[in-house]
Amino acid sequence: MRRWPVTLPVIPLIFGYLFMVGFLTLNQDRLLYLPDPTPPSAANLRSRTGPSLVPWPPDSGPAFRGYVRAEAGGAFHGTAVVFHGNAGSARDRAFYLDALERLGVRVILAEYPGYGGRDGNPSETTLVADGRETARLARMAFGEPLWLWGESLGAAVAAQVATDPAQPADGLVLITPWYTLPDLAQSLYWYLPARWLVSDRYDTRAALQGFRGPVAMLIAGSDQIVPPDHSQRLYEALPAPKRRWLFPEADHNDWPAHPTAAWWGEAIDWLRATAAPAAGGP
Repeated sequence: MRRWPVTLPVIPLIFGYLFMVGFLTLNQDRLLYLPDPTPPSAANLRSRTGPSLVPWPPDSGPAFRGYVRAEAGGAFHGTAVVFHGNAGSARDRAFYLDALERLGVRVILAEYPGYGGRDGNPSETTLVADGRETARLARMAFGEPLWLWGESLGAAVAAQVATDPAQPADGLVLITPWYTLPDLAQSLYWYLPARWLVSDRYDTRAALQGFRGPVAMLIAGSDQIVPPDHSQRLYEALPAPKRRWLFPEADHNDWPAHPTAAWWGEAIDWLRATAAPAAGGP
């Protein structure tokens, strides 16, 4: 049998590939988590185009867990805890307050450990555990119903928080969610064994298999970060009740976020009409 020698030009390519695999493996947290570590201040809590914010819970100092509107008025008939995407901080998502409070929903913008001046290092374990405590405190402070909203990375966090056996959420809204993080990583980095390199799994499909509450989903049809087939595959795997909003022209960061977009009200009306008191139960 004829042997094909490994020529000298190929050897640097092999070592270069192995170096790239090692670098991405060791630095995957820096690629997945992109926090703005700046702590809250009078300047960055003051609004230029949206609502001004204050840390929540009130008078919690450095132990704050998120943000609410500085002067929230009106009657609320439910609370939404919002888990944001991987970049920036919760302060960047003030548009959720404009969209949901006008529908009678109180909004808490949850902040992650390691983001926005909070102590800690982001990981799947820390984000989920911290999110469950934030949801517990929100329910204790405001009662029911409690809905969880998650965007991209936040959708994966919200899915696991919602299925806390001690205190499941009453409903869930997932915006541009993925199926599992290893599947997403493999599709984006097809030239690497990415599925086996990812340490944080964020298996949204598995997390929601036992969830009995309503799940709403927004899919961006032109998403270049979380391809829409990943979100659609997750939607098909979910048990009922579920409902989907598909925006074919939307990309990952330009889905209809304007407060007057019809889908906000449709989602809230559907969650209220599809209430499941025993969500997440056996």
